Amino acid sequence: MNDILIVVDMQNDFIDGALGTKEAVTVVDRVKEKITKFNGDIILTYDTHSDNYLNIHEGKKLPVPHCIKGTHGWQLNKKISSALAGKPYKAFEKPTFGSTELVHYINTNYNPDEIKIELIGLCTDICVVSNALLLKAAFPETEISVDARCCAGVTPESHNAALLTMKMCQINIIDN
Repeated sequence: MNDILIVVDMQNDFIDGALGTKEAVTVVDRVKEKITKFNGDIILTYDTHSDNYLNIHEGKKLPVPHCIKGTHGWQLNKKISSALAGKPYKAFEKPTFGSTELVHYINTNYNPDEIKIELIGLCTDICVVSNALLLKAAFPETEISVDARCCAGVTPESHNAALLTMKMCQINIIDN
């Protein structure tokens, strides 16, 4: 059995930057600890935009430039980078909430009957839920979990709503 940890968008802009929240700041140390102790394959996602962000569909709905490739806000939080130091991992840049490239990578490189997937990161109610649901749709018989202690949403209410949505779609929620 291969364990896969997917670390979603632990980038500066979502922690203490343009779209940061106090809840996001509070999960950083737990995410770092989870990465440090994890003994499986690690996959990262990077929310990635360009200077034309305000002209794309998402930018018109959320007119806050963030995660512009190459900026400080796009980079991983320093604590997360230090946890990853010396560990092999695969990273995907995604221009939107969910990554079909991530799904394709897992489908190509793993036997879905022989993996367990756990997701952590930001934001629970946007990118974590989007990726979790894409993975569940692609791999309905694979055990998929989300560690609620290592996630934060835009608000505590939307975080809880996303957790409930994922639970209703048979994604395991770790919350103890």
